[in-house]
Amino acid sequence: MTADAGTRALPETPPARRGLSLRFSARDLLRVALFAVVFVVVTYAIGMLGILSPLVWLIIVLVQAIVGGVTVMLFLTRVKHAGMLTLFGIVVALFYLLSGNTLLSTAGIVVLALIAELILWAGRYRSKWATIWAYTVFGLSFFTPFLPLLIDREAYLASSSWTQMGEDYVRASDTLLSAPVIGGLAGAILVASFIGGLLGSAILRKHFVRAGLA
Repeated sequence: MTADAGTRALPETPPARRGLSLRFSARDLLRVALFAVVFVVVTYAIGMLGILSPLVWLIIVLVQAIVGGVTVMLFLTRVKHAGMLTLFGIVVALFYLLSGNTLLSTAGIVVLALIAELILWAGRYRSKWATIWAYTVFGLSFFTPFLPLLIDREAYLASSSWTQMGEDYVRASDTLLSAPVIGGLAGAILVASFIGGLLGSAILRKHFVRAGLA
């Protein structure tokens, strides 16, 4: 066997596993902040179209879930250890709280981030499919603003964040957003989030290979 053939026969060194440490470096915190800002700006800008009508809002939520997948999936290629996705979710949740989301919605986003973190942990932060399913779960954060409609509908529709939209908008929302519609929306967002995860993975394939996730 020639030297070149012997060299080719050597097995490739597998990528090292990422640690499960909770230590955050300055670079980790910068990454979380940067990607959280990008995610919020992109999805918030898309969400602003929802002021046109409640029906447009429902459609836009699905678009947000798909488009948001690209940003989050790119972020997940930079995740080096446990806790980064949870921190990302907390930052996003706090921003939306400041922009008018309810405490229930805020808590929901944090809980979803924790569940998504567990999915990443189960995949040892090395599985492409774990990242896709993690985003699929986190994508349900776009459903959390609808939760108060199922718990205290009248009070929520009477809040300032709704009344400033005008009586016609509130009336149309009350008619359109029935419990069955909201339930169907949850399923649709779950599917849209899964599509967003797949789309993000496909677009960022080179990044996934470089991160050892492909």
